[in-house]
Amino acid sequence: MEAVRLILASRRSLADSDSGARTLREVWQAQALAQAIGSRLAVSGPPELRGEALGLTELAGRGCGVLDTPDLDPGELLAARLTELDDAREALLGLGSLLGEVGIALVGLASASADQGTYWQCMEAIDAADESRDRVLEMLRKLAAREGVLREG
Repeated sequence: MEAVRLILASRRSLADSDSGARTLREVWQAQALAQAIGSRLAVSGPPELRGEALGLTELAGRGCGVLDTPDLDPGELLAARLTELDDAREALLGLGSLLGEVGIALVGLASASADQGTYWQCMEAIDAADESRDRVLEMLRKLAAREGVLREG
């Protein structure tokens, strides 16, 4: 499935989360999807994005690692359904929005949590989502600079 469609599906699922457990599941899914997109860009994306994309892969992997791995059927794993990344800019714009929404959802969950374990899990996941989003924004800046150079040339 194309990256932008998967990002939209992840954003919808996160928005529809009706419990803390489901929110954490969707946050994990979003981070796994960010990791897959980063990996794809690191291997076959524009050359100027590859270093940042590798960093995104590592940070998103950390985001998954700080959360309990949800019990998902193989067909439910969004990242495994990534087959195409047609437009890097559009995918990165959507991914940046998704990661921002992940941070907001985690802040809400942490604020409402009475459990210290969940609170600290959320705090670490917020940091990972924020750093992942920073990488996405840097890749968007590099793409914009590249497009500016191509237009001038």
